[in-house]
Amino acid sequence: MKVVIVGGVAGGMSAATRLRRLREDAEIIIFEQGPHVSYANCGLPYHVGEVIPAEKDLLLQTPQSLKNRFNLDVRVNSRVTSINKEAKTVAVKNLQTGETYTESYGSLVLSTGAKPRMVPIPGLERAVVLRDVPDAVKIKELVDQKKISSAVVIGAGFIGVELAENLQHRGIQTTIVEFRENILPQFDPEMIEPMQAELVKHGIKLALSSETAEVREKTLVLKDGREFDADLVVAAIGVVADHELAVNADLKIGPAGGIWVDDQMRTSDPNIYAVGDAAEKTSAITGQNQMIWLANLANRHGRLVADVIAGERVAARASIGTGIIGAYGMAAALTGLTEGLAKRMGIPHQVIHLHPGSHAGYYPGAERVSLKVLFDPESGKLLGAQGIGRDGVDKRIDVIATAIYAGLTIDDLMNLELAYAPAFGSAKDAINQTGYVGNNVREGKTPNIQWHEVEAAQQAGAVVVDVRTEGEHQAGNIPNTELIPVDSLRNHVAELMGKDVIVTCEVGQRGHTATQILRSHGIKVRNLDGGYTTWRSGMDARERAAQK
Repeated sequence: MKVVIVGGVAGGMSAATRLRRLREDAEIIIFEQGPHVSYANCGLPYHVGEVIPAEKDLLLQTPQSLKNRFNLDVRVNSRVTSINKEAKTVAVKNLQTGETYTESYGSLVLSTGAKPRMVPIPGLERAVVLRDVPDAVKIKELVDQKKISSAVVIGAGFIGVELAENLQHRGIQTTIVEFRENILPQFDPEMIEPMQAELVKHGIKLALSSETAEVREKTLVLKDGREFDADLVVAAIGVVADHELAVNADLKIGPAGGIWVDDQMRTSDPNIYAVGDAAEKTSAITGQNQMIWLANLANRHGRLVADVIAGERVAARASIGTGIIGAYGMAAALTGLTEGLAKRMGIPHQVIHLHPGSHAGYYPGAERVSLKVLFDPESGKLLGAQGIGRDGVDKRIDVIATAIYAGLTIDDLMNLELAYAPAFGSAKDAINQTGYVGNNVREGKTPNIQWHEVEAAQQAGAVVVDVRTEGEHQAGNIPNTELIPVDSLRNHVAELMGKDVIVTCEVGQRGHTATQILRSHGIKVRNLDGGYTTWRSGMDARERAAQK
């Protein structure tokens, strides 16, 4: 058995090491075009910021260590330039000597990853990218040598935001330019706004809903005429599958733009497999092909390919897409569908927002966890979730991701038994509260309205009643609202009869109580989902996107 793997890092190395554990007799060759075959690519921005100070800390394995432990033939600085499917060979160029040669294979695994998306912007060739360890070292050296004092990051995805934070941490005045309305456009705007505010608070400039017109020697110019100092420009516009080898070999490319694979990660050629960021995944929620750029999936599918090649009976499970990012002590995480994606795909859904504590409020250090959860209106099946906050976001999103994987419903969240002590959670954990809120909404006990629907409802004649205290109302409120604290609401039922009422409080909890009071009197009423907190965050995101 001879297996050739093109590309290392997560997918390729997982395939290689797993296969060796299964088949000691296999000949396994790995080609990597860069100088490093196994490195922590998710840690690259943190090397620039000196959170990970030494380059060696990014390197997980070397060709020699892999030879010693796993008897792998690892050839770095070696680029596979073509595939001959009929002869079952690959052409290889040694990038150090210029030598070219062919290598045969019995099975071929493509783990070529993703490459930075480049767009036709004049002067963009002056920009740098952050794809591998040499890129990170290059950027860090520029910072260390004090050759730059200002930077612009084009693109506000995970890498763009992480790199901007680390550049700013090193004293570089940093601007993020994003053509969409918010950073991290994988998230819905009201959910990511607190992180946007945190970046601005720490001195990072945001140019949202903005397109780059030109990259000049020391500046970057936007299409609206604004100009930013830019000793360094980083192109973090996104990534695309690096599938040139597959295209030239006439392998099937899927509808999402990656290499098409079946449930055993086999391409349209039965002897060739693809894993990692180059390969398409199947969504567990929509059933459609999609690209998911996550190291954990690359590792999982690398292991699966090794099992298939070794003769095991395995098949890939559909993917959910779960991720998290941190900046300045704040975490934002998501899994499954967002509201924006559900709308674009025409998928029926209901939405709830809630803002519980990370642990018991009476125990010191409790932080707010803001959650947004989507579920199917009929079945209650969970579709997706987003969370943001300073503590406890990761475990709540991980629980919901697990629930989606298991096919659980919003009602099932009410009954999950989760670890509780005052320092770690609440007797009604945020996950349980999500189930309670979702159950009330799905069964019609608490009809709700979303933050972005309020203005249109007011124009249609709805009355918004703020049921908070006078002090809370004065500190900030939705325009054209009536203040009736919830404890006084029963005294005002008569004046609300016959009206279309929207109730709002700080996070939705008192609004739920107010809704029940008014419904019991036959008044048409809806609770503002997530309360004033969600509405304010959504409006702030909208206003920030419009700033010029």
